[in-house]
Amino acid sequence: MAPAAQPSSPPDPLAPATLGPVNLRNRVIKAATFEAATPNALVTARLVDYHTAVGRGGAAMTTVAYLAVAPEGRTERRQIYWRPEALPGLRRLTAAVHATGAKVSAQIGHAGPVANPRSNRLPSLAPSRRFNPLAMGIDRAATHADIQRIVDAHGRAAAYARDSGFDAVEVHLGHTYLAGSFLSPRINRRRDEFGGPLANRADFPRRILAAVRESAGRDVAVIAKMNMTDGVRGGFDLDDSIPFARMLQADGHLDALELTGGSSLLNPMYLFRGDVPLSAMADTQRPLLRLGMKAFGRALFRHYPYEPLYFRDLALRFRRELTLPLILLGGITDLDGMRTAMNDGFEFVAMARALLREPGLINQIRRDRTTRSLCTHCNLCVASIYTGTHCPFDTEGTTALTNAGTLPLPG
Repeated sequence: MAPAAQPSSPPDPLAPATLGPVNLRNRVIKAATFEAATPNALVTARLVDYHTAVGRGGAAMTTVAYLAVAPEGRTERRQIYWRPEALPGLRRLTAAVHATGAKVSAQIGHAGPVANPRSNRLPSLAPSRRFNPLAMGIDRAATHADIQRIVDAHGRAAAYARDSGFDAVEVHLGHTYLAGSFLSPRINRRRDEFGGPLANRADFPRRILAAVRESAGRDVAVIAKMNMTDGVRGGFDLDDSIPFARMLQADGHLDALELTGGSSLLNPMYLFRGDVPLSAMADTQRPLLRLGMKAFGRALFRHYPYEPLYFRDLALRFRRELTLPLILLGGITDLDGMRTAMNDGFEFVAMARALLREPGLINQIRRDRTTRSLCTHCNLCVASIYTGTHCPFDTEGTTALTNAGTLPLPG
């Protein structure tokens, strides 16, 4: 594959752009960050407020996370999963975001071995039978029937998203959720046609994307979020991820590819560079898990110092290999970072923590292009994911959260 042709003049990241069939007011996407705002696995006013704040704040598109394609595919039981009773709330959400002038994307997927079966009260799935520390039990190896069921469920979710008013569907292939765990040679120990060589391990996620593309229709953009590396020895890494990205480009089902990294199972902080608020994270858990996290958490929650554009060097290797539009995330907090991404040939940028800290950051940057984010990369927002995801230093957001009440912890 020839390297992507670089534009003679890089685009202005704050100017209008097109992502597949979708017209965006700029090139900044709010990345998916689990909101912890759905205590009954249904849309709430707080979830709507969370995304309309980003829309009013100037981002081109906000991403609703995480919408599971099957009940056992939730990481815990309070997450929304696609079913008819969830659709009226999702339609209200998309209409509210559209009223701000922004577009809205639905992140869909199956948590697989990242799911908490104790909370979901359903068996968890993995490519191969394995120990699940969340439930102190065993993940069941996905059968051929499970694989087909989950492929079909992704297609059905894409149709639901289309009919609910979403402008885009983002398929979660990363962080060793189910599709990503099939890609990982460390987790996928199967001896059938879904295990072994990359072509076999890639078959399941490729089937998912084909089903999503078929169901999404012509007016909905399809994005995949995939790991460049799991950040663990023996996991999914560049030797596999670059060829896999070439496969996805050749398949022709995607309008853009979002590049990420880290394993929610084995190395979660690879994605969240900066401080590791271990005590704050442990305090949100039940007593036994809290004790274990405080005793052994440093081994799992490794520290990676923050630096701007921290995924850039890895992502440039994909940019050189692909013509597919790419979304760069990781340490993009100001206009300089956005411009660097555009100069590198990336078509879009994704922001998460900076927009948690300041939902109106893009409008601020538009008014004053020297604006710098107030985010300090303390990662206390990560510690809040089971009690209502927020930045504790965003006074307006914290007050709203307090008034709404916190969510109960997963069982």
